Amino acid sequence: MKVLIVEDDKTIAEGLRYSLISDGYEVVVCENQQTALDVIESNKFDLYLLDLSLPDGSGYDICKYIKAHYHAPVIFLTAFDDEVNVVRGLDMGADDYITKPFRIRELISRMKSALRHYDRPESSDFCTVGSLTINTKQAKVYKNGSEVFLTALEYRLLLVFLNNQGQILTRNQLLGGIWDIDGSFINDNTLSVYIKRLRGKLEDDSQHPVYIETVRGLGYRMGCGNEK
Repeated sequence: MKVLIVEDDKTIAEGLRYSLISDGYEVVVCENQQTALDVIESNKFDLYLLDLSLPDGSGYDICKYIKAHYHAPVIFLTAFDDEVNVVRGLDMGADDYITKPFRIRELISRMKSALRHYDRPESSDFCTVGSLTINTKQAKVYKNGSEVFLTALEYRLLLVFLNNQGQILTRNQLLGGIWDIDGSFINDNTLSVYIKRLRGKLEDDSQHPVYIETVRGLGYRMGCGNEK
C-alpha cells in the first residue's frame, strides 16, 4: 500500500513516515506543492495525506489535481478545524479531515476506512433507481441520461441510501455511514444541508421528494423514484 505524505513540518512528516512504514505502508514524503505534483505525475499512490498550508501553495490545489486525474482517497491533515474549512475540503473531493495534533492509530483507522470505500466490491458497476443511474466504478451519477455532478460527500451520502434502499435510516446511522467513525466533523445542521443539496440535484420537486424521503420522527429512506 503506497501513501504520499505532503507535509512541510519535518518533525510531523518524519513521525508519520516512521509510523506508517512500521505498519507496513510504503511511504513517500514531499515538503511542498510543486514537488508533490511532480511526484504525483510520475507515481501511482493508493492514498494521499495532505497538509493544507504549504510554503508554495495549498493542499486544496493538490487535492483538486488528484481528484481530476486519479481514483484514490485524500485525507487532509491540518491545524484548521472550523466548519468552513472542513466543508470546503469535502466539496473539493477530500475523503476525510483530521486535525493536528492527532493520534496515529486514529489516523491509520481513518485511512483504512477511506480505502474500504474505494476497494468495496460491487455486484454491478451500475445501479438504477427510477430515472437515476449510478456508475459505482466511476463514481458518476446520471439523471435521465445527463450527468449530475455531486461532491464527494454528497456521493457518499447517496451510496449510504443506495446500500440501504427501502430501509429507514436515522440521522446517526447516516453520519456513521458517511464517516465509518463517530461523525464528529459533521453535525445535524450540516447533514441537513447535504440532504437538501442532494435532493436539489436528484429530485424533480425537492419539496415532494421521491428518492430521499423523510419518515417523520424516525429519519430518512430511499424510495424507488415513483411519484406517489
